[in-house]
Amino acid sequence: MGFAGSSTILDKYFRENEKVNGTERSAVYAEDEEVYERFREKNVFLTKDYEELLDQCEAVYIVSPPAKHYAMIRRAIEKKKHVLCESPITVCREQTAELTELAARNGVVLMEAIKTAYATAYDRLLLLVKSGKIGRVVSVDATCTSIRSYRSEPTENWNSICAWGPTAMLPIFQILGTGFDEKRIRTLLTDAHHNDAFTRIDFTYPGAVASMKVGQGVKSEGDLVISGTEGYIYVPAPWWKTDYFEVRYENAENNQRYFYQLEGEGISFTILSFLRAIESGQSRSYIAEEITAAISGVIEDFYAEKDTIVLK
Repeated sequence: MGFAGSSTILDKYFRENEKVNGTERSAVYAEDEEVYERFREKNVFLTKDYEELLDQCEAVYIVSPPAKHYAMIRRAIEKKKHVLCESPITVCREQTAELTELAARNGVVLMEAIKTAYATAYDRLLLLVKSGKIGRVVSVDATCTSIRSYRSEPTENWNSICAWGPTAMLPIFQILGTGFDEKRIRTLLTDAHHNDAFTRIDFTYPGAVASMKVGQGVKSEGDLVISGTEGYIYVPAPWWKTDYFEVRYENAENNQRYFYQLEGEGISFTILSFLRAIESGQSRSYIAEEITAAISGVIEDFYAEKDTIVLK
């Protein structure tokens, strides 16, 4: 397995990969000097040439800036390499669909890496929701924020909608589906390159609503609330590292608490699912293809400022 990118998340995947039987860390593609220096002392083939990386591996994990995903994924698939890529797969719905089809034609796995989807507690939460534990779901509210300035960074780096958006959209689309009637995007941009300090998106469904708030220049409580006709589920901050949640009812005596151990932020489970998909030749992703496409589509609309109000 090879690793390509510039984010510090690359270090986490490199480290957690060692815990997964059946994979060997073969090479790292360093997009910048900082990454190169971080991996210089590690016992791994290190290169600044992406083609050279692909020649050293059978599968690749990609966490490059989202604008680079399409070209890097396409080249890997063309060389018959399996791909695990941080979400969004691309910032264009058509490109994501094209890569999904290309991977199928070439007999390789293309899988989206949103580690929250592979956390045991989060998976159990979805099962409880779908079993009717809180009745019919009428609202999903997800918040993911952190403080980080993008004013002086290059346009290709991770903005708020790309860094946090896929995670925030995940429970909305997995619970309510991707067939929303309309959406409204409100964003606070820090420059002319769509670096957003804060973005809120409201979705309207037949009989339900959803809201997500993401930001790297605004801080808010990073919790998840799923409201139903018989009760609600509350996941405290940081909900995307789910190891505990509560099912709450009108009568507090009926409330239930659920605890599950979270190992490696869900990264090792993500890699394991990727490996099983390769070995079986069947998708083992916890994220459906239509959700992957919908995430790309919403982010594409953000860049096009479709259904968008830019806050002044």
